[in-house]
Amino acid sequence: MDVDVVVGEKLYLGMDFGTSGARYALINKEGEIHAEGKREKSEERVDWVKSWRATLYSLLEDIPVSLRPFVASISIDGTSATTMIVDRPFLYNESCPEALATVKEVAPLNHTVCSGSSTLCKLVSWWRSTCAAERPPTSAVLLHQADWLLSLLHGTIGLQQCFESIESYPRWLLAQPYSSALPLVQAPGTTIGYMQENIRTCYGFGKGCVICRGTTDSIAAVLAALADRPGKAVTSLGSTLCEWKMRVYSHRLDDKWLVGGAENFHRRTTTRAKQKQEDKSRTSLLSPRRHRGEVITSPAQKMMPTTYTDSILESIARIEEREMDRYPRALACESGAAYGTALLAIKEL
Repeated sequence: MDVDVVVGEKLYLGMDFGTSGARYALINKEGEIHAEGKREKSEERVDWVKSWRATLYSLLEDIPVSLRPFVASISIDGTSATTMIVDRPFLYNESCPEALATVKEVAPLNHTVCSGSSTLCKLVSWWRSTCAAERPPTSAVLLHQADWLLSLLHGTIGLQQCFESIESYPRWLLAQPYSSALPLVQAPGTTIGYMQENIRTCYGFGKGCVICRGTTDSIAAVLAALADRPGKAVTSLGSTLCEWKMRVYSHRLDDKWLVGGAENFHRRTTTRAKQKQEDKSRTSLLSPRRHRGEVITSPAQKMMPTTYTDSILESIARIEEREMDRYPRALACESGAAYGTALLAIKEL
């Protein structure tokens, strides 16, 4: 990037921890990119806590040294429903079916938490396993992946609930024995505090560097596409795609609602197919399922034999076309979640 920094100019850092890796984008108030980079995620089974922490610090090291003093604020996004409870990570696609019946007993019918991979199922599963072994720690707190990563920068592991935050939760949830672990609710982009002194001096950031609340990677991608008013829609090809039984759920963003939904139809399927069966020829289509995209043969449809990977890509295109052919379409100037998160870092300043 060849964008010059003006004396006194402020820059804003967004970091995206997605399914396939982590990225950063450093922008100015006008949205011009001064630097960007990425770190690929290892496909090997790893200690996620150590991996996320190491990747965070690696991204900080990747930022040009000359630009670090100009960074005024930082925000981070993470994958939706990837959570931390104490030091136990739960990935976004990790399912806890043993807790589902308990959640369905207390939650409203067809609520979005009534899924084995929901954050509430993960909390209930952790609570049960902890109760079975010992008395649950009173200081335990549930954190979204982004909040946990941000805590490494501002130094506070979990922020205590306040009255306003408690009002953000429904009564049926507050009545549960594990409600003390629920985190503080604040809007994305809200200022949390300043970067820890030891982190700041180690990497050469300025004294006034502010840490801001983050969001999920999918919402950050919407922000990057500048879908900023009612009537705009965004389709984003990530690890999830399209609908499941036309179910719709919404995310709150300031005074608006982002209405949408996603099918756990994994883009990673294409990566596995390319690696393992690039030259294997078969007639196939993709069958969306609740948890993973599954490739099956289709005797009911007559299709010309093609490569396994091509069939997957064609199936993705058909799903996208079916869901989006009712809308006028245009390519977003910026689509990276890290860019959207950098916009969040500008919000409070």
